Amino acid sequence: MIDNIKSTKGFTALWQFDEKPGRAKKAVGKGKFPLKEKNGKIRRVNEGPVSGYAIELDGNHFLSLSHSKTKALNIYGKNRGVTVIAWVKWTGEQTGFVGGMWNEYAEGGKRQYGLFVSLPYYNGGDQVCGHISKSGKPTPPFPYSIDYSASAQKIPVNEWSCIAFTYDGEYIKSYLNGEYTTREPELIDHTKGFEGYPEGLIQSKNPYYFPDGMGNNGSDFTVGSVLLKKGMGNFYKGLIGGLAVFDRALTSAEIKKLLQ
Repeated sequence: MIDNIKSTKGFTALWQFDEKPGRAKKAVGKGKFPLKEKNGKIRRVNEGPVSGYAIELDGNHFLSLSHSKTKALNIYGKNRGVTVIAWVKWTGEQTGFVGGMWNEYAEGGKRQYGLFVSLPYYNGGDQVCGHISKSGKPTPPFPYSIDYSASAQKIPVNEWSCIAFTYDGEYIKSYLNGEYTTREPELIDHTKGFEGYPEGLIQSKNPYYFPDGMGNNGSDFTVGSVLLKKGMGNFYKGLIGGLAVFDRALTSAEIKKLLQ
């Protein structure tokens, strides 16, 4: 699996999370991108589909790399693509940020790209969600950013799954265990009554059409949490056994190959 990841075109970084608690989590790829533990040491467990290890996040801890050190992870531009893949064992308890460059509060928002589990507000509950932003701010006229894909499949609870999203500069797609399933256009929750949408917004969540591109918005790269108005939030709960970033949109066949 690791060799397949490293040999795939566009490979940027892979964290295997095999370091002991108290140590920075380093990647292989275009840099070491050392993720620092925040709010205390993070427990390492002896299971995981990538390295045989995983980090256990309990809803309080997260990992962070300052924006000034993101370098090749700072993927942006009108026609740029990105793929984020993670191997997770999710508790199913709450919305969780898995990894990416996503900040919902500082300077009005520094959103860029991010992989989430369960974003229920706009029809993504218990699903794999891939978020992209051009402006870094909420999506007008709505109070939050609505621009994310959501898998048709729900993420299993307390079992290992591979979750991923891709963005090719036009469409965001979400995958569960290598499988991509389209969703028919549907009424998006919490969109009725806004300017231009008296009856609400109807759109497909997978693929999600977003031709605007990714902004260069200045976010840190974090794993397990993002900055909200109230402070750090959207804490992921469960195990993460690996996280990989590519600077292009992988195909369905390429994602399936990474699972071998």
